[in-house]
Amino acid sequence: MSATQAGLAVSVFLACAVEAVEALTIVMAVGHSRSWRSAMSGVGAATVVLVAIVAVLGAALTSLPIHALRIAVGALLLLFGLQWLRKAVLRAAGLKALHDERSAYEHELAAAREAARAAGAWDTYSFAIAFKGVLLEGLEVALIVVTFGAARHHTGLAAAAAGFAVAAVVAAGFAVRAPLARVPENTMKFAVGVMLCSYGIFWVADGAGVSWPGGDAILFAIVPLVLALSVLAVLGARRLAGQRVSA
Repeated sequence: MSATQAGLAVSVFLACAVEAVEALTIVMAVGHSRSWRSAMSGVGAATVVLVAIVAVLGAALTSLPIHALRIAVGALLLLFGLQWLRKAVLRAAGLKALHDERSAYEHELAAAREAARAAGAWDTYSFAIAFKGVLLEGLEVALIVVTFGAARHHTGLAAAAAGFAVAAVVAAGFAVRAPLARVPENTMKFAVGVMLCSYGIFWVADGAGVSWPGGDAILFAIVPLVLALSVLAVLGARRLAGQRVSA
């Protein structure tokens, strides 16, 4: 496996792990408080929809000419990467609260207990909440899998990394029988944002005809540069927050 492929796999794994933790919290809340059968049916239905999205979008992207494909993929990765980095930078700077899985679990649990329950074994509420949670948390990851895979025709590798991340998170969650509150989610989001932005810059320029010195090896320079700029953004945001407090 090349360094580029390894970076791709790690990026997809981390992105999927973050979203899987959040989806698991929702599913565990409705499963524990209402109906595991209906909740898992919602998970299965959402998974089918996400697989279909990956298949359709993957086929659509790979039909584009190679240069247009890389520009499109790079732009999407930059969009996702900047979104993840923005949240991670604000949280690292103390300007946005860290995501608390325990608090999120308690909130979902309370909402599930208060919702009306129809007679019978089937629970529509559990199905709908689990379906929506998995679909919304998984949609962004599905798009990342498609874009990463399409740029180098490694959709299988990206999908395998995503599948492994989901399996690891689910196994950990059901082993401890509680939401994974200790996962360093913001650190993972920061790392994913840096990687997505780095690959996005690389592929947009590559699609535009830029000849990178060293080819894929230039990523070893782009990634540290994006990381350094992101750390500077955190320090700048902290300083600005401190000035506001003292003013």
